[in-house]
Amino acid sequence: MPRNPWYNPDKPHHTRSGFCNPPGSPTRPPLSAEVAREAAHFAGELLRLAGKNPLPPDHVLPEDEALNGYRAAGDQDKILWLGHASFLIQLDGVTLLTDPYLTDYASPLPSRSTKRLVPPAVAIARLPPVDCILVSHNHYDHLDTRALERLAARFGQAQVVVPLGLKSLLQKQGFSQVTELDWYADVKAASCRVTALPAIHMSRRGMFDLNKTLWCGFSLESEKRRIYFAGDTAYGPVFREIGDHFDGFDLGLVPIGAYQPRTLMSSVHTTPEEAVQIGEDIGARRLIGMHWGTIRLTTEPMMEPKERFLAANTHVPCGVLRIGETLTLF
Repeated sequence: MPRNPWYNPDKPHHTRSGFCNPPGSPTRPPLSAEVAREAAHFAGELLRLAGKNPLPPDHVLPEDEALNGYRAAGDQDKILWLGHASFLIQLDGVTLLTDPYLTDYASPLPSRSTKRLVPPAVAIARLPPVDCILVSHNHYDHLDTRALERLAARFGQAQVVVPLGLKSLLQKQGFSQVTELDWYADVKAASCRVTALPAIHMSRRGMFDLNKTLWCGFSLESEKRRIYFAGDTAYGPVFREIGDHFDGFDLGLVPIGAYQPRTLMSSVHTTPEEAVQIGEDIGARRLIGMHWGTIRLTTEPMMEPKERFLAANTHVPCGVLRIGETLTLF
């Protein structure tokens, strides 16, 4: 019997023990002396850079200004960047919250190297009512159990949508309405449809659970608008497949940071230019960069993702938000 209870031999991303990336995805480099040296240097650089914050003072809006900007947009479809991959998204009157990493550390235990450099735009206690929470995978900078416990205390009846294997963990945080989805499966969240989409990444929270749970992006769709949320991903041909599956997206939220060194990161994270390519492949009509400017996960300069993303050669309009900034979708 397979150890993966969701195993389906007709699905290439299913394995008997867990899950894998779509065909044609980049792969991790084989272990070698050179890769070991690169990994050791990378770990040393992260320790050297830990705690240093080169982000400009205006990168984060004051909390009251962030909340006032969000409220001023009224009932319009809108997004508010809370930091990293966390957005408040209002779509057809439904409020969705993505990958709520909203506490201080992206790790099971506090450490200087996993502490966020800037606070979330809005404290959990001051968030507006949330109808649906989306979690793309189980890494600590996307599935923040400390934050989720506090969110459940406020919004325990919120609908939670996760990839395969994460339902029980979200229920343990206090949520009663949790839906697990495989890639291309969907569920209604009030007047919106949420579809889990392929991503190129991996899952792990401990020593012995590599790829035991699935990872994904999401399509969020109302009668008027469709938004793509990439989650965490590398680049590969699967995004052209997503583009063929849907008739474009009004907005794409794509990850632009945590990409150096490429030897170690190319199989899990996009460069800014690859994030733009994802947008082109899926037919996005506008892109907003995320997964940068919040916590140091890798060694590139903290403001470089923004600069490269905005300088990319593309026909798709690209932009970034300040943490706490609201974008109204017309």
